[in-house]
Amino acid sequence: MKTLVIGTGGREHALALKLTQDGHEVHAAPGNPGMARVATLHPVDPMSGAEVAELAAALAADLVVVGPEAPLVAGVADAVRAVGVPVFGPSRAAARLEGSKAFSKEVMAAAGVPTAGSRTCATPREAAAALDEFGAPYVVKDDALAAGKGVVVTRDRDEALAHVELCLAQGSARVVVEEFLDGPEVSLFAICDGARAHALQPAQDFKRIFDGGHGPNTGGMGSYSPLPWAQSDLAAVVLDTVVQPTLDEMARRGAPFVGCLYVGLALTARGPRVIEFNCRFGDPDIQPVLALLDSDLGELLHAAATGALGSAPVFRAGAAVTVVLASAGYPESSSKGDVVTGVEAAEAAGADVIHAGTALLDGELVTAGGRVLAVRATGSDVADARARAYAAADLISFEGMQRRSDIAAEPLGVVEGASVR
Repeated sequence: MKTLVIGTGGREHALALKLTQDGHEVHAAPGNPGMARVATLHPVDPMSGAEVAELAAALAADLVVVGPEAPLVAGVADAVRAVGVPVFGPSRAAARLEGSKAFSKEVMAAAGVPTAGSRTCATPREAAAALDEFGAPYVVKDDALAAGKGVVVTRDRDEALAHVELCLAQGSARVVVEEFLDGPEVSLFAICDGARAHALQPAQDFKRIFDGGHGPNTGGMGSYSPLPWAQSDLAAVVLDTVVQPTLDEMARRGAPFVGCLYVGLALTARGPRVIEFNCRFGDPDIQPVLALLDSDLGELLHAAATGALGSAPVFRAGAAVTVVLASAGYPESSSKGDVVTGVEAAEAAGADVIHAGTALLDGELVTAGGRVLAVRATGSDVADARARAYAAADLISFEGMQRRSDIAAEPLGVVEGASVR
């Protein structure tokens, strides 16, 4: 199968790597230095539906996989479908589930999906009233896309109000104020064909920059799968109570959801509650899941793209852990152009080194973003995979490198609370 992966980050590199391992011909646009080792790169603007559709048609691609949220919200998948190429990724209308927090809450309410109580606010005065209604800890979310960093969770009311004002000043028409959901956070990815869905193995990621869940939110500093402490029927419960009702509601609205519905969950004392929906795979939390996927990824995504989901995906035994290496200043800023060493040594140690923010400068690998690399390893269990991932990560270095030391550490499942997005 000839596949075209759209994007430049770690998620896209992980997808391209798995597709290659499954024996598919892989192209990527525009890709990154890591993806260049497993795919043919094309200098196409991922935000241009016309360019992506033209490339897909020229390649006679059997499947296009749109990785990031911004092109999906912009309607790139619609442009590809218009030229008759199957695409794994929701339409612009369906991608509103991530593009607007207020819209996703509206859909969840209509579908009866268990989630946090919330208020959609257009002014600081409205937000202040909502903050007082729900009380501390305060949760404020930018309504629009914010690369996983548009949320503030704080016990400081003034800080929460400052985030409201910042979101509105930066052009958002609304913010969403929510009740805090107490409990470990879980990522569940549902592969959807518009009417049906299969769940992938759950994962947990670590959003804060510092150990112990401290510091500002990031796009994600590490992840692992499976979750030995989670209920064994979690995926089935979420498919029944969250995913299928949402698919039914989106179809009723004339916007059937085809692609990955990412369900960010809090496992509360009242049961699983939805923190948020995303319209694509999470990064880095999809990385350990893909490492354990025994099924052919290309066949699975093509079946979803063509409305023909078949048997459920199969996962191998064991565990996988991903540790993110971030640049100096991240997440407030990032250092670019710092030389990266040790990637080959880490790979020789048995790890996958996933490129997220790298570039080649005069033949040398350098930093080119906030999250630079992700080091992924598998093992017989979480502890074994964790030890292997950190041993490989120890071999990589660059100026100002940041990483957490507690990814997948004990006590599993309670390192960080939920509602952190």
